[in-house]
Amino acid sequence: MNIAFIIDPIATLDPTHDSSVAMMEAAQHRGHTVWITTMGSLTIKTGSPWAQLTPVTLDPVQLVAGHWHAPDPWYRLGQTVFQSLTTMDVVMMRQDPPVTIPYLYVTQILDLLDPSQTLVINRPRGVQAANEKLYALNFPDAIPTTIVTASKAVILDFLAEQGSVVLKPLAGKGGEGILFLQEGDRNTNSLIEISTQWGTMPIMLQQYLPAATEGDKRIILLDGKAIGAVNRIPTGSDFRGNMAVGGRVATVDITPREQDICAMVAPRLQADGLYFVGLDVIGGHLTEVNVTSPTGIREIDRLNGVSLGDQVIAGLE
Repeated sequence: MNIAFIIDPIATLDPTHDSSVAMMEAAQHRGHTVWITTMGSLTIKTGSPWAQLTPVTLDPVQLVAGHWHAPDPWYRLGQTVFQSLTTMDVVMMRQDPPVTIPYLYVTQILDLLDPSQTLVINRPRGVQAANEKLYALNFPDAIPTTIVTASKAVILDFLAEQGSVVLKPLAGKGGEGILFLQEGDRNTNSLIEISTQWGTMPIMLQQYLPAATEGDKRIILLDGKAIGAVNRIPTGSDFRGNMAVGGRVATVDITPREQDICAMVAPRLQADGLYFVGLDVIGGHLTEVNVTSPTGIREIDRLNGVSLGDQVIAGLE
């Protein structure tokens, strides 16, 4: 197969961490041709999506003394060609969030592809519909007590009820902008004003789950089935466990409650064409559904001696 990955510039990727690289390596290992492109190169020509496509050859990372090590250089680029994406069997949309207006335009361009000819992962309309914070609200039995609002009065009432809450921007990534609010903090009003852009931008607030100190679990789902998990544990003075802000990773089992959550969300994910997804779970509660560029493959592979990237590509085959 020809598989195109829409990614951030390849030189900015970390081959020892990025799940996109893990999947590209797996595709190459299984005999497929790997192409890369960026959002900015996508074009509509004669009613069809085109792009500047560059073939890439990867020198895979190696596990040495429990850590991934990448050769230098770890990739080699072929000659870039401008051609229709209909020449690809699969297009993997792996641009990092946040989901901006240009990001949404790209999903609309990709939606012009005939899925019987070129499969787009994840499905563009599914990504458009699945804000990674709001999508979890489709599963009320799985989530903690949650509100979404731009109203300071509503936020203050919720904070008074809960005592402490977690505030999340709806378009954030990697833990960016997530705040811990506690009743009585003299900064509360200012933090609310800044986060809601003075009452004009809705935000999500969830009850604070004390189990967060034990870790924020990332569960990888492939076509609705859990294939691996990693625990991200806060370190130092930061309450967030995200790897992007220094969270420590550890092996972890998927509990019966978490299997129930996976079964709860699977039919909706499959209906929306969300094939490769990362669920965030704290203390048996679903907190986010990551559909744009879920990460965690490298950490799960390293800790468990598996190859999730190989499973992803095998599923596409």
